[in-house]
Parts: sequence; C-alpha cells; structure tokens
Amino acid sequence: MKLLLAYSFANLTSAIHSGLSGSMGNETLVLITEMVITGICLLGFLVILSFFLGYMERKVAAFMQIRLGPNRVGPKGSLQIVADTVKLLFKEGLTPDASDKFLFNLAPFIVVVTSMLVMAPMAFAKGFQIWDLNIGILYVSSISSMGVIGILMAGWSSNNKYSLLGAMRSGAQIVSYELSIGLSLISIVILTGSLRISDIVMSQQNGWWLFKGHIPVIISFIIFIIASTAEINRAPFDLAEAESELTAGFHTEYSGMKFAMFLLSEYINLFVVSAIAATIFLGGWMPFHIGSWEGFNHIMDYIPSSLWFFGKTFFIIFVIMWFRWTFPRLRVDQLLNLEWKYLLPISMVNILLVTLIAIMGWHF
Repeated sequence: MKLLLAYSFANLTSAIHSGLSGSMGNETLVLITEMVITGICLLGFLVILSFFLGYMERKVAAFMQIRLGPNRVGPKGSLQIVADTVKLLFKEGLTPDASDKFLFNLAPFIVVVTSMLVMAPMAFAKGFQIWDLNIGILYVSSISSMGVIGILMAGWSSNNKYSLLGAMRSGAQIVSYELSIGLSLISIVILTGSLRISDIVMSQQNGWWLFKGHIPVIISFIIFIIASTAEINRAPFDLAEAESELTAGFHTEYSGMKFAMFLLSEYINLFVVSAIAATIFLGGWMPFHIGSWEGFNHIMDYIPSSLWFFGKTFFIIFVIMWFRWTFPRLRVDQLLNLEWKYLLPISMVNILLVTLIAIMGWHF
C-alpha cells in the first residue's frame, strides 16, 4: 500500500494545523479558525456541486430522451444553471398572509443545514475527512432523518392544502424507507465490526464489499439504492412534490432563494446518498484491489484516491438519474407496499444471511 499512501491528504491537513498553531498559539482559537475554514470550503464545494449536478441532470435527461438539453447559454449550455440561479436571486420571495411566517422562513434553512451536516464524516480521499467519528454510520442515519422535520414544517406553515398533503406524504415515505436503508447499512457494519467510516473503507483493501460479501451484500446494495431514491424524494418516488397532483408539494408557496434552498438540499442529498453507497459498498476512496494480486493492485494505486471516490459517487448519481427518466411515478399505496411488503421483509431475511456469513467467515 506504499503508492496509496503517497496520495494521502493527511500531510496537508497536518501542515495547515501546524501553521495555524504556530501563528496563533491559542488552541481554542486555532480550532475555531479551522472550523470556519472548513465551513467556507464546504459551502463553496456544495455550491459548485449543485451547479454541476443541475447541469448533469438536464444533460442526462436529454440523453435519455434523445435530445440536446441546454445548448444556448455558455459552451454546450454549461452556464444555463448559472442563469437560473441569477433569476432566482432577483425573484421576490413571497410569504403567504395566512402562513406561520417564522416556521415558513425557518424550514428551508433546516432542510439545507441537515443535508450539510451529513457531509461531516464523509471520507473524500485518503486522509481527507472533516470528522472521523467513531459512530459515523449511526451519525449519518440519525442526522439525515432530521430533514423531514423541515419538510413537515414547510408544508404545515404554508397554510396550503397541497403543501400539507405533500409534507405528510414525504413524512410517511421517509420514515418508511429509512428502515430498509438502516438494515442495508447494518449488513456492512456486521461484516466490518465497526461504525467508523474510515474503518469500513480500510476493510476493503483486498476487495470492495459488493464483490467479496457474496449475494446478500449485492441485495443490500440494491435495496439501499432503491430506498435512498425514495428517501430523497426523487422520481419514481417523488410523490411529495407530484406536479400533476400537488402542484409542487411541500414547497408550492416558496419562491426566490427559499425555493432555491430546497433545490440545493435535493442535490446535496443526492450526492450524500451516492457517496454513502460508494463508501460502504464500493470502497470509497479505496482503489480496486483483488486479493493478493500485488502487480494489479499497485497499478490501481497510481490513480488518486479522490478520483476513485468521486468516480464511484458520480456513477451512482447517474444511475439514480437514470431511474428518474426510466420508471413512471408510483401511486402512494404502491410506494408503501413496496417498502412494507417487499423491501423490509427481504432486508430482515438478508440481515440473517449476512450475520451467518460473518460468523462462519465465508466472505473473501
């Protein structure tokens, strides 16, 4: 693993910490400064990411429908999303007279902040992680479930029946599909024996869990992708904002930058669930290694760890976008039947199989 260590960001982060400690002296001040720098960098990354994903979404949709997509503003339409952002910036933010104004204005911030908090334990590259928490998987599961509070708040405070219906649908949907997501993640926790994300990544040095965990892990991966698509309210599970029925669902009454914040949180959530899937099942930043094939493994180590992480993440993002333009929207009863009658029972039986594999040591 010598070549792999050459791409570690640990030396860079240590140098920044040493430089700040030498210039400031006070450890509390250093910690606050590092938090501010991390927050600014994360905000900048998420803004750029949302621009890129917005452009990618439109181009993937055009590809699926055999058309060009954005092609006027900027090279190949690359500045179309910037034009849309400028439009939203200058659009007046309206608040309905009969709404609960405090909760109405607070809801978009809760949705965005909870999405950003989930980014903390993500390992973007070797030695490049905001917070290597020893209960990383539990943290991700618990914080991501708080986003539904903002959605329910937005729907209720709007004083609009369509918004309220969309919020209630979203609450039922997220609470239901979180069970399957949790059980899918637990299957890898059982195999690795750790909740720390860095430990899960390092456990895949000799092969990604998707390949060395046999059929039960493949089943967990498929269930995770389906349930995650439902939890982030993307088609074919976008019943919370079904345009043909509910206008725009829980954000019907929002406009301007408050509406843009809901769009931003959707793209952040799309990236987060894809990054979790890439980290847990596909090794995260870990190169593709095969057992004791030293020559092949060293060749794979030449590819920087950050490219491995983002390559896997964007592959899963493409698959989720593919879902949107392939399958028709489900009805509410079909949505809940899929979870309670199929995904959840399969996940529970699958956990038993994974436990048996872990106890018997049958994984590679």
